[in-house]
Amino acid sequence: MQAKGDIVDTAVAAGQFNTLAAALTAAGLVDTLKGNGPFTVFAPTDAAFAALPAGTVEDLLKPENKDKLVAILTYHVVPGRYPSGRVAGLDTATTVNGAAVDITAAEGGVMVDGANVVTADVTATNGVIHVIDKVLMPGS
Repeated sequence: MQAKGDIVDTAVAAGQFNTLAAALTAAGLVDTLKGNGPFTVFAPTDAAFAALPAGTVEDLLKPENKDKLVAILTYHVVPGRYPSGRVAGLDTATTVNGAAVDITAAEGGVMVDGANVVTADVTATNGVIHVIDKVLMPGS
């Protein structure tokens, strides 16, 4: 499928990443993910953000917590284009945050730090999005 938009536009158009889009805006990362890339983004759905403890998202969106929000969001981004076939062959990947995520491929599925990839290979003009069912937390 031909990509029509960049990572941010593609995620917004999908309709299930409103919380992620709001978080990227609050963190000042929209322009970065609209850049040349390429990037691989493990994108948590709105349902994944909703599963966090009550008040977590609201707290993270406060201006005083921008650094923590940036650290979390950049933990979901790997520099380079990693389609699912390439991701499945990895044990770890170093994120833009600097920390590594653990990758496990088993029984036709891929997990990233314990989150399931529920939709792989959503193509964007500047990278690829893999939809995950859990928000990844660095250092957890």
